Amino acid sequence: MKVLAFSDLHLGAAHAARLVEASGEVDLVLAAGDFCNARHGLNSAMEMLADLKAPVVAVPGNCESFEELQSAAPEGWYVLHGSGVEIDGISVFGLGYGVPVTPFGSWSCDLDEAQAAALLDGCAQADVVMTHSPPKGIADRTSTGLSVGSTAIRDAIARVQPQLAVCGHVHDCWGEEGRIGASRVVNLGPAGRVFEVAPAGAAL
Repeated sequence: MKVLAFSDLHLGAAHAARLVEASGEVDLVLAAGDFCNARHGLNSAMEMLADLKAPVVAVPGNCESFEELQSAAPEGWYVLHGSGVEIDGISVFGLGYGVPVTPFGSWSCDLDEAQAAALLDGCAQADVVMTHSPPKGIADRTSTGLSVGSTAIRDAIARVQPQLAVCGHVHDCWGEEGRIGASRVVNLGPAGRVFEVAPAGAAL
């Protein structure tokens, strides 16, 4: 299956237009959060993405809550936050929000490591794990060199060993990738990346 994945759109109209165009060449779209800016503009972001041509699985970033994204998402989107879905044999488990808690203040939708670990415990198997935040130590360093990724997410990827783990959140690391065991881990960014994922055949 061809999968188009992106993160951190932040109301970028030019990126949205290119993603809509590219979606006609893939089987599934993965959207790893932060569609708007600091809880503002989510409906506008959803309008920009309303014409995506493949099924969409999304998680909320720290710029929008799970409930806000559920309410605003176009019909047919699958919005995950501590849950999973299977699309044409590909199982995807998703977790949104900033992990660990960010320094951005009251507008930011965050989880601490214990909260994230509790939600990730529900993932027994997945072909793809999609989180907004990166795992600790991979594609998670800010411009000052600070590692801001999540140990709970890293532990879950190590345990589940999905084919692909995608994230966003840390803009300075867009496009960077690494590995946790057999899992390829990629910090996406708004330009989007295309991957091939083969169904494992196991139930979610």
